[in-house]
Amino acid sequence: MDLNQDVVGELCEKDARFRKLYEEHRLLDKQLQRLDEISFLTAEQELERKTIQKMKLAAKDEMKEMVAAL
Repeated sequence: MDLNQDVVGELCEKDARFRKLYEEHRLLDKQLQRLDEISFLTAEQELERKTIQKMKLAAKDEMKEMVAAL
């Protein structure tokens, strides 16, 4: 994630919604890494990967909006 880590740390401490988004983003990233280790994805795995990517992006976008609102 390309957000300022100092700001991320501060928001994680003070804002429960931000902390939840951040943790969700990290979990989704780990799930993507797991799928990326597979040489050939099944159609179901490819769909899962695309869904995870969209969810991860949505979380990141919301976090960026929260940071911009500071």
